[in-house]
Amino acid sequence: MKSTYVKFGVVILLLGVAPFFLSLFYINLLSEILILAIFAVGLNVLVGYTGLISLGHAAFFGVGGYTAALIAQNLSSNVLVTLGLAILGSLIVASVLGIFCIRVNGFYFLMLTLALSQMIYSYIHQSTNLTGGSNGLSGIPSPSIGGFTFSNPVFTFYLTGVIFLLIYIILRIVLHSPFGKVLVGIRENEDRIQSMGYNTSMYKYAAFIIAGGIGGIAGAMYTYFNGFIAPTDVYWTMSGTALFMVIIGGAGTLLGPILGAGLIVTMETIVSSYTDMWMLIIGIVFIVFVIFFPRGIVGIGESIYQFLFKNRFHSYKRNVKSKVNNIERRAE
Repeated sequence: MKSTYVKFGVVILLLGVAPFFLSLFYINLLSEILILAIFAVGLNVLVGYTGLISLGHAAFFGVGGYTAALIAQNLSSNVLVTLGLAILGSLIVASVLGIFCIRVNGFYFLMLTLALSQMIYSYIHQSTNLTGGSNGLSGIPSPSIGGFTFSNPVFTFYLTGVIFLLIYIILRIVLHSPFGKVLVGIRENEDRIQSMGYNTSMYKYAAFIIAGGIGGIAGAMYTYFNGFIAPTDVYWTMSGTALFMVIIGGAGTLLGPILGAGLIVTMETIVSSYTDMWMLIIGIVFIVFVIFFPRGIVGIGESIYQFLFKNRFHSYKRNVKSKVNNIERRAE
């Protein structure tokens, strides 16, 4: 427990001092990574912990983003109002879609989430008067609270960092609770969990709603960051990107999607500046991870730690025990 507090303290310290040492380009890059990390950890609740692979997560991202944008343009730019209504809108949509999605499993769940998400995308794309259609919504006011406006990229970075940490802490508590253990049980063997008396449909429905709410938060934060949102942010490729992040980082871990988001965003930013074939390169990286490193970046880190430290420690213990045994035999 003490080491966990130390790790959180180090992360908070690094996020706090980052703007003093990094250029504006890297601050914006970090902000984008944190936003998409929020998006990915939400999807990970479904994919990594519950075992439900979804290609419709962009729907909640879009609902949250467009809700925050429309509220900021027409009602108030107060972050408590825009973010609160974005979360509410995403939760409502997730509650409705979840009723249909949890009735199926496996491939059918994936295809149903994709189809429902594309319906929302089609509505956003065609509702020109409300959403701006294919042109999207631009000129979105910067979020504010009280008399303070988060117009500076550094202030937006701090706002994003605070929300990211809050979501991480809440998810850590939830997923390490009995509720989270049941989700893992559903992923491993749903029939056995049902035989123990748990209503697995309700647990999956709850996981779906939680994932949708977090997706809406990410969408709202993305709108704050860009000051713009378009239908492309609701397209199924956005869901695919989040799924890449979860799998490459390490599904079923809290840290994995964050590392996956960092890798994908960094690669996209750097590689796309050298070649237009950056999506091909990211696809190759994804294939390599799926085939050779199925546990993702977190799995690679655990293997390295096991090799460098634990194996050597056990070897050291065996050598010490052997020497002690030799000394005892000589003494006899």
